Amino acid sequence: MRQRAAELKAQERKGKTAAEKAEIDRQDLLDAIAGMGDEDRVLAEALDEIVTTSAPQLASKTWYGFPAYTRDGKVVLFFKPAAKFKDRYATLGFETSAALDDGDMWPTSFALTAVGDAERARITELVVRAAG
Repeated sequence: MRQRAAELKAQERKGKTAAEKAEIDRQDLLDAIAGMGDEDRVLAEALDEIVTTSAPQLASKTWYGFPAYTRDGKVVLFFKPAAKFKDRYATLGFETSAALDDGDMWPTSFALTAVGDAERARITELVVRAAG
């Protein structure tokens, strides 16, 4: 919660133009990734590359200290590093603004331990769908 409060406070002080804000948000995301341990950083970098390539319309930012990607100011997806909560896997999560609806039930988060070719293809498909 403290991280989120700091993010909101920092947003108030950010640049005046939308481009300046987007640039600062992007740098915040890159700094958050750079501050991760090796295993989480590799996963987050792979996810960032997938998102920026397959859904460039999504904006980068941090959300509760996690790398996140937004559409129209609403979080679509985020990456939760394993080390943050001493979990055995990182999490790729999707928020309600993600367009992943599939009938009456669908997954909103995925455990992530590695990003090989199969995972890259699945993540790309999910990101494209989520971005709408």
